[in-house]
Amino acid sequence: MAEKVIKTDCILCINSCGINAYVEDGKLVRVEGMPEHGVSEGYICPRGKALPEYVYAEDRILHPMKKVEGEWQRISWDEALDTIAEKLKEVKEKYGAKALAVYSGSIGTENIELAGFAQRFRGVYGTPNLLSVEGNCFRSRIMARQMTFGGYPIEEPWNSKCAVIWGQNMDNSRATIGEKVYKAMDAGTLEHLIIIDPKRIPMAKKGIYIRIRPGTDTALMLAMMNVIIEEKLYDKGFIEKNTIGFDKLVEHVKQYTPEEVEKITWVPAEDTRKIARIFAKNKPAANVPGTCSIDQHINGFQGNRALALLQIITGNVDIPGSWVSIPFIRLGDLRVTEISDPIGSDEHPLFRRFWGRTSPYGQQMLFAKSVLEGRPYPIKAMIVNGGNPAVTLPDTKRIHEAMRKLDFMVVMDLFMTETAKLADMILPACSFLEKSGVGYVYGVNTGIPYAMLRKKVIEPVGESWPDWKIWTEIGRRMGYEEFFPWNTEEEVVDFFLKPSGMTREQLEKEHPEGMFYVDDEHKYQSGIYRTPSGKIEIYSETLRENGYDPLPKFIEPSQSPISTPELAKKFPLILTTGSRIPQFTHSQLRTIPSLRKEVPEPLAEINPETASHYGIADGDMISIETIKGTIQMKAKTEEELAPGIVSIPHGWAEANSNYLTSHDTRDPITGYTEMKALLCRIKKA
Repeated sequence: MAEKVIKTDCILCINSCGINAYVEDGKLVRVEGMPEHGVSEGYICPRGKALPEYVYAEDRILHPMKKVEGEWQRISWDEALDTIAEKLKEVKEKYGAKALAVYSGSIGTENIELAGFAQRFRGVYGTPNLLSVEGNCFRSRIMARQMTFGGYPIEEPWNSKCAVIWGQNMDNSRATIGEKVYKAMDAGTLEHLIIIDPKRIPMAKKGIYIRIRPGTDTALMLAMMNVIIEEKLYDKGFIEKNTIGFDKLVEHVKQYTPEEVEKITWVPAEDTRKIARIFAKNKPAANVPGTCSIDQHINGFQGNRALALLQIITGNVDIPGSWVSIPFIRLGDLRVTEISDPIGSDEHPLFRRFWGRTSPYGQQMLFAKSVLEGRPYPIKAMIVNGGNPAVTLPDTKRIHEAMRKLDFMVVMDLFMTETAKLADMILPACSFLEKSGVGYVYGVNTGIPYAMLRKKVIEPVGESWPDWKIWTEIGRRMGYEEFFPWNTEEEVVDFFLKPSGMTREQLEKEHPEGMFYVDDEHKYQSGIYRTPSGKIEIYSETLRENGYDPLPKFIEPSQSPISTPELAKKFPLILTTGSRIPQFTHSQLRTIPSLRKEVPEPLAEINPETASHYGIADGDMISIETIKGTIQMKAKTEEELAPGIVSIPHGWAEANSNYLTSHDTRDPITGYTEMKALLCRIKKA
């Protein structure tokens, strides 16, 4: 049979690149980048190239299994679904619906069918406890921008004259944006690039590099505002017309002089003045934060607010190349009526709701406490879909303890993850290549949302099912038939597309490569601020009324040479976790042979000066210890990383960075934990 090509998109990460999938005799044989895709423009990463290995991996879960006396036993779908329905009914009758937690992992960020049906089921069942990657990733910046602008403007560095990149190595994690940035620099339109990072990343060779101490970005932002205001480089006309609270900011930032902030950040005062002036004088300008580099700190929310204020006071709002308001694709909503508050609502009420806007998510950092301590009530059962929280959540030891204590846990996945190993039942899920769906790329990647039909490339491997079908069949066996009326993937796709005005036929026949949601002429939606005041709120009454700082304030990390000098004597190095590489997405793809060959093991980066001080050579196995635990990794000496820092990747089960982290110290507003600025010590193993 002749080879045929199917145009679809890859959702192994948030970039959602367009791919050409080549199929022969019903089997996926190779994958290439799709040149005509409006966003990725033919780019493909190592993960995308390895997709045939991924779908046909030897360790894929091919049929439902249940644990019997500690051993996995193959069962039928009927037995699996009947058992799950029976167990969930028992939990609800004995403890109430809120005793069930539904966990939707990072895969649900791109896979709207997975995330949507998980929300549908938990709502119909009646539990408020939808736990999500949003509890420690990205939503912090969404909240901060919403509370400031009333909406979520996105950055456009590829259209900027000046771009400031905060803690993001685009070559490894956001290559589609990185390519646009490089092209803009080569064309001369992006005249000034500023990289702020503890490590001199490759992109820093193209611009100004600012070395910073992990966890102190907010202080640097406030010092930049100090310079801009002191030197009257702010946009007076924009501020007077569109904002409230600037006068309070003027007084507030006086304390953050570049000289005082130099003591905190390691950034020389003159460098702070230099980049503040460049940013203020070269419009349009855009701050571009890394996915979690600003968020995962004790003051992550306020750091995101401070970034917003830098944009505002320089008038870099709603002009091309700044932070711009764009339309988002309206898709079908599977949520049912909101129910009672989930865990975390008492501790972090604004994470749950403000201004009548209610988030569907509980704060997952309170999951272990609920299971192990029964506070505010006990969680007894859990369904995990599209994630691996046994590896990715902080304080791994405590998370494992909580999962073992559950009465019942079900995992839907393609592989035997660390979470799946702790489950009572595993359900084999399809990969995105084995089902149809709606593919879309967020405006943060494109400037304009991009949509395409994610086409089914091959038949499901083994007995695997699409996520929407699994949730639907569980729901029907629970007696929720009326809430799960869909019988085919076409019906599901049509449901999601209907509010957008796009159709399945349009995306299949007219635009198989995908299409932008609106044209370039109509993408900007400026001057509408859906805040209580109707203005951009520099000073936030909402934060003040809820007992939080109404203006961003720098808070020293809970572990540091400054906040805990005695602890720093015992643990003298700064640990930052979560560095990324293009071969893996979080904890996924570690068993794929070609990718594992490229990156066979995790590496802990340390400066040669630091390594020499501890008698460590490149390639030595070292132990890394914090107050929470110890792991071992091979050392990689890295000249470009600041001395005194240990940078380690996440997602490795055999050297899990989250044995070193905790969920006890949290951002008071969002509940996000500290994962980027801890104290540690190392020694040769």
